[in-house]
Amino acid sequence: MTSETTNRRTVLAAAVAVAASAVATPAALAADSRSGGATTTPGGSDKRRPGRPGKAGNVELHTWSSRRDWDAGRAKGTEARSGHRPGIVLATPAGRTDYTDPHTKKTATWEYATWTSPRHTCAVPAGELVASWNAHTPEGTWIRTEVRGTYSDGTDTPWYTMGVWTSGDGDDVPRRTSVDGQSDGKSTVYTDTFSIDDLGSGLRLASYRLRVTLYRAPGSDTTPTVWRVGAMCSDVPERFEVPASEPGLGRAVELKVPRYSQEIHKGQYPEYDNGGEAWCSPTSSQMIIEYWGREPTADDLAWVNPDYADPQVCHAARYTFDYQYEGCGNWPFNGAYAATYRDMNAVVTRMSSLNDAEEFVAAGIPLITSQSFIESELDGAGYGTSGHLMTVIGFTGDGDVIANDPASPDNPSVRHVYKRRQWENIWLRTKRKDADGKVKSGTGGVCYVYWPLDPTPAQRRVLRKHGLA
Repeated sequence: MTSETTNRRTVLAAAVAVAASAVATPAALAADSRSGGATTTPGGSDKRRPGRPGKAGNVELHTWSSRRDWDAGRAKGTEARSGHRPGIVLATPAGRTDYTDPHTKKTATWEYATWTSPRHTCAVPAGELVASWNAHTPEGTWIRTEVRGTYSDGTDTPWYTMGVWTSGDGDDVPRRTSVDGQSDGKSTVYTDTFSIDDLGSGLRLASYRLRVTLYRAPGSDTTPTVWRVGAMCSDVPERFEVPASEPGLGRAVELKVPRYSQEIHKGQYPEYDNGGEAWCSPTSSQMIIEYWGREPTADDLAWVNPDYADPQVCHAARYTFDYQYEGCGNWPFNGAYAATYRDMNAVVTRMSSLNDAEEFVAAGIPLITSQSFIESELDGAGYGTSGHLMTVIGFTGDGDVIANDPASPDNPSVRHVYKRRQWENIWLRTKRKDADGKVKSGTGGVCYVYWPLDPTPAQRRVLRKHGLA
């Protein structure tokens, strides 16, 4: 959770908006609306073949994860592998390259290979795009995910880096990082979100390709494995208020999700986003990871001070930390962390209403949602925030939201019931006013979805309906 203060991403966004004399996108208006960042709106009808993403409202999520998907891309040194979880690996290096880590200043030489997706035409000409990936990065390996798009005016973007990812943080790998300063005068990357600078111009992203580069030490036979890569593109309308949905379940549903407070970690490991009071995203991620029966090993947690409760939350914070953003709230990094656990899938998406969330929860899939609000907009929270992640674990019989809110003083008090209408609006809107009446951005329905490789038939149906499986 973050307070209603200006952060460095807001400053960057404001500078871009002024320079462009443009109507700012949700990402550019205020990247302050996250302590978490990304997008997919399920729902609506489409004619996609079962199991493949398609257009849904104002958002489209498209992913590559099958052997057929990997074979359709352009490989330079990578090889597609089948099995229970198809993926690409570094087989024959395409070459060597030097990389200077901007955080450690260390320069090292790496073998690399690439996989580039086919060009994907956006079903939703997009004002924003967020990439996601699921990968295994053993010691001494890492990956870079990039996007290159074509605008609606026929010109191309540069290759933008959407993330340098590794599950480790030792001397054998570069630091996990987003890349600032990426812009071509038409679009800008804000940590993990590609954003058109001037939506009012009518310019949009019409299509894109993703490129994943796999790296390892020269002469090594170790390889990263990429299981899933994709992107959400969206054009959610700017709005202070969203239409209210009617409760769709007609009954109470509550999933048994572990409860963890970020606040009990206040002051612990301040090198990771100033300690626990800012750990809403990894704390939420850890709750859902453990709901699915996964957890760090004792060896994984050996570095944590044994006097600290819930060491797995400290672990999640450390291994989602973005060294450029200087926080644990990089949206795709949280999904990538969740996917380091056995047979776990993860995407960052947007949803269109609480009815979508109800479908997931009814099937046994809890969600992590991003919202921002002043204290008076969410009864019972007791705070205001410019960006905060919580988990949606259920609904009352009247349709109100049952949430595990990590911004609680202790674990037993994490469970909250929030009013449906208040929750839906603070989650789905793209514009809001802070406590001083200044216009800020909302997240527009941002949501993390984590699920196992072997979902139940009911879960698979919901995932498939919403373009996630």
